[in-house]
Amino acid sequence: MKYRRLGRTGLKVSEISLGSWLTYANSVGENTGAQLVKRAFELGINFFDTANVYERGAAEVMLGDIMKEYRRDSYVLATKAFWPMGDGPNDRGLSRKHVFEQLHASLKRLQTDYVDIFYCHRYDPETPVDETLRTIDDMVRQGKVLYVGVSEWTAAQIQEGLGVANHYLLDRIVVNQPQYSMFQRNIEKEIVPVSAANGISQVVFSPLAQGVLTGKYRLGMELPEGSRAVDPKANKWIVNYLDEAHLQKVEQLIAVAEELDLSLSQLAIAWVLRHESIASALIGATKVSQLEQNVTASGVVIPQDALAKIESILQ
Repeated sequence: MKYRRLGRTGLKVSEISLGSWLTYANSVGENTGAQLVKRAFELGINFFDTANVYERGAAEVMLGDIMKEYRRDSYVLATKAFWPMGDGPNDRGLSRKHVFEQLHASLKRLQTDYVDIFYCHRYDPETPVDETLRTIDDMVRQGKVLYVGVSEWTAAQIQEGLGVANHYLLDRIVVNQPQYSMFQRNIEKEIVPVSAANGISQVVFSPLAQGVLTGKYRLGMELPEGSRAVDPKANKWIVNYLDEAHLQKVEQLIAVAEELDLSLSQLAIAWVLRHESIASALIGATKVSQLEQNVTASGVVIPQDALAKIESILQ
């Protein structure tokens, strides 16, 4: 496993990180979750990601039960707040009240005194950015949060956050968590350059495009039994990538991967990590074998001629 600095900080995180979205307390039970975490540690993963909204807190509860078996200083833990956690008018967003209450609720569920990274899970147009960042800064000063992050903020919103933090001398944003894969490249034009110029890393989710870039779904074939595409509990965003155009690209990308003696998932994750500004690729796993295969993408360098082939396929 290779490690990268998180933004302009001295914190080092594994190039592959393990998430709990749509898995923990959903398609993954506690026994399997514990096996995944144990194997993750053995493979060198030190970065674990969750959020209050994942299964309405149940994912944090499950992760907290598992992680209490490990030394707190041996891993980096991230959680988030923004999405609704109840039906009340203040049970959502990034107000001081909601952020304060949700951070403390997350700490309780995770059975820890602090999180390494606290993300604003989206931008909240109804709350002044200074209110949100000052609240998180208070939590930083109290030792309950170590680093400030945002998720799926635009380049302009990130710049606004940086300006507010600089003006009020608040702890600065050092990480952004966007979606990024061969099939979702929106961050390349503005978000990556703005972030890199300001010491902000990307920790990207869905690097395998909901599993389509594993090679599991093939052109002209039936959807695999038991897969995310047919699981009634899983999200259905995957259908956006199951059309003929995307699956034709999958066939071409598999050929490139085979030339490099890689699986498609290894190629897809290594392609994401080709950017130095991306600190970690966040993966979900329901089986230890999936985790083991994906971790081998760390340290893989894709030759320039292969990168050119991939670009021509994706274009």
